Amino acid sequence: MTVECQQGVVGPDSALPELAEAAVCSGALHRVARLVAGAHEAGVQVLHAVAERRPDGRGANRNARLFRAAGRLPVQQHTGTAAVRIAAPIEVAGEDLVVRRLHGLSPIAGTDVDALLRNLGCRTLVVTGVSANVAIPNAVFDAVNLGYTAVVPADAIAGVPADYTPAMIRNTLALVATVTTTDALLDCWRGPGAGART
Repeated sequence: MTVECQQGVVGPDSALPELAEAAVCSGALHRVARLVAGAHEAGVQVLHAVAERRPDGRGANRNARLFRAAGRLPVQQHTGTAAVRIAAPIEVAGEDLVVRRLHGLSPIAGTDVDALLRNLGCRTLVVTGVSANVAIPNAVFDAVNLGYTAVVPADAIAGVPADYTPAMIRNTLALVATVTTTDALLDCWRGPGAGART
């Protein structure tokens, strides 16, 4: 699963330039693209979780500073705009699932993600993308609470400030998820028995 790897978040015209810079400069965005390409080759299901809002804001949260600040940003993640398209260099294949959320902080809670994954027989969820501050931990906690084994490639997530990401991984995500690397995951998918899986 890629989390918020959309043009308006990690692209060159990001609403959050510091986060976009962290995703690019750390190599995390490139590694997400490598993982997506590797998943396509190995027959591993890819799901892209996108955060967006209606232009009129209906249904969007207003109960936290983060939401109010996002409403004032120069780039809005409006449904149907370039801001909510998956950012380069990540390639979206026809078999990929794209799940959009109009509210909340989690790419899983309150969306179709759980039902889609269960229908696919998925028991393990690889979580990549941004941000290590909010959406990534939300996704990992929700996945674990729903009974999935969460896997986090530590070099394929980003947050701000840059030194916060390894601290979040070490002190929080490592307690509930399997922490690995992009190369290790790609090797696993290419290994013996690699084939169609979710």
